[in-house]
Amino acid sequence: MPSTPHATATLPGVTGLALSDEGRAHLHERLAAHVKAGVVPGLAALVSAGQDVHVEVLGTPALDDPAPLRRDAIFRIASLSKPIAAAGAMALVDDGTFALGDPIETWLPELADRRVLRSWDSPLSDTVPAARPITVEDLLTFRLGFGAVMAPPGTYPIQDAEAELALMTMGPPWPPPPWDTDEWVARFATLPLLHQPGEGWLYNTGAHLLGPLMERVTGGSLEDFLRTRLFDPLGMTDTSFAVPEAKLDRFTTAYWPDPEGGVLNVLDLPRGGWWNTPPRMANAAGMLVSTLDDFWAFVAMLRSGGLHGGERILSEASVTAMTTNHLTESQRTSAPLFLGESGGWGYGMAAPGPLAEGAEPPVPWGYGWDGGTGTTWRSDPVRGLTGVLFTQRAMTSPEPPPLFVDFWDAAYGALAG
Repeated sequence: MPSTPHATATLPGVTGLALSDEGRAHLHERLAAHVKAGVVPGLAALVSAGQDVHVEVLGTPALDDPAPLRRDAIFRIASLSKPIAAAGAMALVDDGTFALGDPIETWLPELADRRVLRSWDSPLSDTVPAARPITVEDLLTFRLGFGAVMAPPGTYPIQDAEAELALMTMGPPWPPPPWDTDEWVARFATLPLLHQPGEGWLYNTGAHLLGPLMERVTGGSLEDFLRTRLFDPLGMTDTSFAVPEAKLDRFTTAYWPDPEGGVLNVLDLPRGGWWNTPPRMANAAGMLVSTLDDFWAFVAMLRSGGLHGGERILSEASVTAMTTNHLTESQRTSAPLFLGESGGWGYGMAAPGPLAEGAEPPVPWGYGWDGGTGTTWRSDPVRGLTGVLFTQRAMTSPEPPPLFVDFWDAAYGALAG
């Protein structure tokens, strides 16, 4: 049976918003066209305005499985793991367990006394001392000084060194590295940084390091901590780093498009794949699985300022910090491929950046992020619209694929009035 939808959250100030019947029908048509054309085997989508929530579940769980896709189908959400990890860290901030300005070397002593490359094309021995320690907030804002380099593999010595260590933090996170948390951190600690802490914005590694930090701070596994503080209180029963045997019938097949003709090739199967057993290291940057309703519960909590069913999950201040841009103008404009012309970065996700006076916000707008396995989410605080789309087709570029473009165009077009 499909899962029961989670309680709908009210977005303050836009409770009168709704979706039009014509807009819902048009959204269905736009999404169904992609399924019919074979762009994706199936998809699950949710669009919400105020307390009006519309869901589309179309297609099948795999190319070779004709069964209708279930609403409670389990998807690999990739980088939509990042906002969840950030929320876990902010729960610890709310508790007073650590502060945003605390050096992470307090719990990750391997990362004390960092060195910084003199230039990206320098040999790894050509470094200068880090001006200050890496802080908790540096991880959340991706300004720790290390991350993905947008250049072909082998362009810089640091890329070769990271690949040799099998850290999987400069590109897609699969296959998972064979290391446990302590070994991964020890290996990462042998690399210099690319920027001084706090100076530059680089994608991904900040979220990767949040997992080891939270495990060291709490003294347990990342999954157990997230389950206690987020998943159980929010009713996210199917969100995890691995899919147990009893749920494999709901686990979708993941695909990646051939770069030449776009033909879908299998990336990961429900059985015998990367999510069938708990990982040696839980990767907070990109390895959670979830369902549409599970993820909507998380998003609705953020929309409600940290509340879920009357229970406070996060402080309102923490939610505001997560969904507010923290980058300087130079940092923000240094990554147009990821952040666009007017996007910013909050904690673990995109956040609205500055707009020119009188400018209309782009589509989509707001806070949220995209996942490399074909997932996207934004909550727009200006127009009062939230959209979530889960697919099984991996992205091949930070540029939004045509399906995402159509989804957001139709979602915004569905707003009544």
